[in-house]
Amino acid sequence: MTDQPSPQPATARRSQALKGSVRVPGDKSISHRALLLGGLAAGTTRISGLLEGDDVLRTAAAMRAFGASVEAGNGEWVLRGVGNGCLLDPREPLDFGNSGTGARLVMGLAGVYDMPTAFKGDASLSKRPMGRVLDPLRLMGVQVEATPGDRLPLTLRGPKTAAPITYRVPVPSAQVKSGVLLAGLNAPGVTTVIEAVPTRDHTEKMLRAFGASLEVETDAAGLRHIRIGGQGRLIGQAIAVPGDPSSAAFVVVSALLVPGSDVLVENVMMNPTRTGLIDTLREMGASIEVLNGRVAGGEDVADLRVRSSELRGVTVPPERAPSMIDEYPVLAVAAAFAEGETLMQGLEELRIKESDRLAAVAAGLKANGADCEEGKDWLLVRGSPEGRGLGGGTVETSLDHRIAMSFLVMGLAAEQAVTVDDTGMIATSFPQFVDLMRGLGAEIR
Repeated sequence: MTDQPSPQPATARRSQALKGSVRVPGDKSISHRALLLGGLAAGTTRISGLLEGDDVLRTAAAMRAFGASVEAGNGEWVLRGVGNGCLLDPREPLDFGNSGTGARLVMGLAGVYDMPTAFKGDASLSKRPMGRVLDPLRLMGVQVEATPGDRLPLTLRGPKTAAPITYRVPVPSAQVKSGVLLAGLNAPGVTTVIEAVPTRDHTEKMLRAFGASLEVETDAAGLRHIRIGGQGRLIGQAIAVPGDPSSAAFVVVSALLVPGSDVLVENVMMNPTRTGLIDTLREMGASIEVLNGRVAGGEDVADLRVRSSELRGVTVPPERAPSMIDEYPVLAVAAAFAEGETLMQGLEELRIKESDRLAAVAAGLKANGADCEEGKDWLLVRGSPEGRGLGGGTVETSLDHRIAMSFLVMGLAAEQAVTVDDTGMIATSFPQFVDLMRGLGAEIR
């Protein structure tokens, strides 16, 4: 288990209008996948705009351990891959810190190889169950030695030849889907993933870009079948990583809540599987203009002009959850300032994020005077327009970067200041967050 640094608390206070133009870091999901496939593919992969947060750097270190050349300089990352099917024995345990995405995707990529691959992480990651990725790997013949509850630290060893499978994902999860597809790269024949609810499709797009044989079909029942042919040749590519919509969410909601704000967030990925928050905020009355729409690196990209708005409560249906699962904490903060009630449904996935994110959000809201109710898979927030009566509390972040950033956003518009007990883990996804927000006029100390 990795050592834990000393906590770095911070306090956010009601701010003057936020103004300016910003760019958020590169998308974390695409950054992970670009490193994985670039390190696996034959030839050279060049990546621009990569998120250089701790989570992604852990994935880069893992690919080095598997034998890939991974170098950074002059604003881009250059990888020379080992070739599909040719990962080397990493020798030492792979330390993923707080990165659940990196750990789960690498389990899929490397777990089917006939060699031992050991995984470890920090205290937060070691509490998170990995069974949903490990279960399909077991069906492919992978031996698993794990801490009780299928938790880290754990070791995987693949069979002589992995078995291709057809696997229906029991709960919508892009990580599980991606883990199985990546495992299928080293299995003979065709591996199929079936999902009832479409989840973010970055893995499918990037696999195709690198030359994998991949087909997607939706059947008469609405089930999505993703088929990948194993043991094919992947070729290095040039990848431009667009801005992360999950990181942009904190800037967007801040601009909506702080009166008089007018902010342009440039180069945000607008993949339809990732725009649930924007759709929901617009339903709540948010002024968000989508400008300069374009395609970059195979993904839809646009600039977002956001102006302060009076929000109203809405009901967010469960089928929207896969397109905004990481944004519910900051949506809950927005809901705390809206007129009326906001009901968010289908949130069971939040229970197994960096923290029990649903419980952490509810606790943070209550600690700062917000009226909310938490269920097994739902959250109801009754808003206080203009932030009346909100703030004054300290939030336990539970080593969760999105909890920390969400409640700092709350403090920018609440009547009283909001303190979070630690901001150190923000570096996993958005190292520049505090400085970027201060540059717009935010009062964060």
